[in-house]
Amino acid sequence: MAVCEVCGNDFDRAFEVRLDGGVHTFDSFECAIHQVAPRCEHCGCTIVGHGVQSGSSYFCCAHCASRGGAETTAVVDRA
Repeated sequence: MAVCEVCGNDFDRAFEVRLDGGVHTFDSFECAIHQVAPRCEHCGCTIVGHGVQSGSSYFCCAHCASRGGAETTAVVDRA
Protein backbone atom coordinates (compact mmCIF):
# COMPACT_ATOMS: atom_id res chain seq x y z
CA MET A 1 0.00 0.00 0.00
CA ALA A 2 1.07 3.61 -0.51
CA VAL A 3 0.80 6.59 1.82
CA CYS A 4 -0.88 9.83 0.68
CA GLU A 5 1.56 12.71 0.95
CA VAL A 6 -1.22 15.12 2.00
CA CYS A 7 -3.28 13.28 4.61
CA GLY A 8 -1.03 10.34 5.47
CA ASN A 9 -3.67 7.71 4.71
CA ASP A 10 -2.18 4.30 3.91
CA PHE A 11 -4.47 3.25 1.05
CA ASP A 12 -4.44 0.23 -1.25
CA ARG A 13 -5.80 2.26 -4.19
CA ALA A 14 -3.45 5.23 -3.97
CA PHE A 15 -2.23 6.70 -7.25
CA GLU A 16 0.71 8.71 -8.52
CA VAL A 17 0.75 12.08 -10.26
CA ARG A 18 3.87 12.99 -12.22
CA LEU A 19 4.41 16.73 -12.45
CA ASP A 20 7.48 18.81 -13.34
CA GLY A 21 9.80 15.83 -12.95
CA GLY A 22 8.42 14.86 -9.54
CA VAL A 23 6.21 11.96 -8.48
CA HIS A 24 3.44 12.56 -5.94
CA THR A 25 1.31 9.90 -4.22
CA PHE A 26 -2.32 10.56 -3.23
CA ASP A 27 -5.28 8.58 -1.94
CA SER A 28 -7.94 10.84 -3.50
CA PHE A 29 -8.43 13.50 -6.15
CA GLU A 30 -9.24 15.91 -3.33
CA CYS A 31 -5.74 15.53 -1.86
CA ALA A 32 -4.14 15.72 -5.32
CA ILE A 33 -5.97 18.96 -6.12
CA HIS A 34 -5.05 20.41 -2.73
CA GLN A 35 -1.37 19.70 -3.29
CA VAL A 36 -0.66 20.32 -6.99
CA ALA A 37 -3.43 22.47 -8.52
CA PRO A 38 -2.42 26.08 -9.22
CA ARG A 39 -4.05 28.98 -7.34
CA CYS A 40 -5.52 32.08 -8.96
CA GLU A 41 -3.08 34.94 -8.48
CA HIS A 42 -5.96 37.41 -8.01
CA CYS A 43 -8.59 35.70 -5.84
CA GLY A 44 -6.61 32.72 -4.55
CA CYS A 45 -9.12 30.02 -5.49
CA THR A 46 -7.90 26.60 -6.60
CA ILE A 47 -7.90 26.27 -10.39
CA VAL A 48 -9.42 22.87 -11.16
CA GLY A 49 -10.47 23.55 -14.75
CA HIS A 50 -8.59 25.15 -17.64
CA GLY A 51 -8.08 28.57 -16.11
CA VAL A 52 -6.29 31.41 -17.86
CA GLN A 53 -2.54 31.87 -18.19
CA SER A 54 -0.78 35.13 -18.87
CA GLY A 55 2.99 34.82 -18.97
CA SER A 56 3.91 32.83 -15.88
CA SER A 57 0.74 33.85 -14.01
CA TYR A 58 -2.37 31.68 -13.59
CA PHE A 59 -5.90 32.95 -13.06
CA CYS A 60 -9.24 31.18 -12.62
CA CYS A 61 -10.99 33.36 -15.24
CA ALA A 62 -10.52 36.32 -17.59
CA HIS A 63 -12.10 38.66 -15.02
CA CYS A 64 -9.45 37.82 -12.42
CA ALA A 65 -6.73 38.04 -15.07
CA SER A 66 -7.82 41.58 -15.95
CA ARG A 67 -7.97 42.53 -12.26
CA GLY A 68 -4.74 40.74 -11.41
CA GLY A 69 -2.48 42.63 -13.77
CA ALA A 70 -2.32 40.16 -16.66
CA GLU A 71 0.28 41.06 -19.26
CA THR A 72 -2.31 41.37 -22.00
CA THR A 73 -5.80 42.82 -22.32
CA ALA A 74 -6.72 40.13 -24.87
CA VAL A 75 -7.19 37.42 -22.22
CA VAL A 76 -10.64 35.81 -22.56
CA ASP A 77 -12.33 32.74 -21.10
CA ARG A 78 -12.58 29.78 -23.47
CA ALA A 79 -15.73 28.33 -21.90
